[in-house]
Amino acid sequence: MNTNHYYTAEVHGDYQIFELGDFTVAEGGTIPNCLLAYKTLGKLNAAKDNAILVPTWFSGSHQIMQQAYIGEGRALDPEKYFIVIINQLGNGLSSAPHNTPSPRNQANFPQLRISDDVRAQHTLLTEQFGIDSLALIVGGSMGAQQTYEWTVRYPDMVKRAAPIAGTAQITPHNFLFTQGLQNSIMSDPAWLSGWYEQSTDVHIGLRRIAELCNVMGWSPAFFTQERWRALGFTSLEDFITRFMIGYFGPMDPNNLLAMIKKWQLGDICFQRSDNLKDELAKIKARVFVLAIEGDLMFPPADCEHEQKMIPDSEFHIIRTTDGHFALFGTDPNYLEQVDNHLETLLGTPA
Repeated sequence: MNTNHYYTAEVHGDYQIFELGDFTVAEGGTIPNCLLAYKTLGKLNAAKDNAILVPTWFSGSHQIMQQAYIGEGRALDPEKYFIVIINQLGNGLSSAPHNTPSPRNQANFPQLRISDDVRAQHTLLTEQFGIDSLALIVGGSMGAQQTYEWTVRYPDMVKRAAPIAGTAQITPHNFLFTQGLQNSIMSDPAWLSGWYEQSTDVHIGLRRIAELCNVMGWSPAFFTQERWRALGFTSLEDFITRFMIGYFGPMDPNNLLAMIKKWQLGDICFQRSDNLKDELAKIKARVFVLAIEGDLMFPPADCEHEQKMIPDSEFHIIRTTDGHFALFGTDPNYLEQVDNHLETLLGTPA
């Protein structure tokens, strides 16, 4: 296993580990002694009906979800709800290429699917806490992919769902974007087909992925209005270097690739059918589909196209100049809108 101080509690805050044992993934491989890293806030009530699940997005961890979306007096209030944030497989806190023992380490880490995350999360919730009902699942981007998978895989367990800035099925445009993310890393000669010694050896590839995400993650208005100044940066170069490269630079390239490839294969129809409309029609949860204005990764039109196929659902656009990366919580107005929608959803009988 490679050592990387980035993937520690010192960086991401404290968390717990759930041991899944040897976990067979949908593509047929096995992760030995598979681990899920998770964080809980609040208390599970006697009826066990106040649980909220928050899955993480690409490159993210429980820390950003807790900081941006959870707090007393907010929609996700740990004084009212038992909130479980689960780090997705491949993110480096849960089992990933960099922390899995040989021979399943690095480039030999198995291909993941969104369904693998959801099956693993279901095991944690049911076996560790005895939860058989979720008041809400809310996740952004790849967290939205997991949210959709939950609604169709365990329809009787999910009462409400709020996918933010994500789709149930990858679009051709999004597929091509993720292909570019892969190439950003794999074209670095130091990647060595996934067998580099240290993640920092692949610094060119990590810089490339930061720059590509910079273009697609923020809206055009974010740059024309120089929104980065309000975030405390003195120039565009300063923002790219300290925020974007500073964010991706410490990460493990194989971990990022494991999540990118999973993202690219995101499809609730996998192993079920070829008809997206039929699968979305099976959803029993009360669903608020939340899209972000100016989102280039998951454009609102793509989100609304799916929402129209979901029974008992609503579509809402979150107004912001920050585009997809408003998910980080950079715009207080974005967070206020999300809180309002989640508050309404949680107050709706389901």
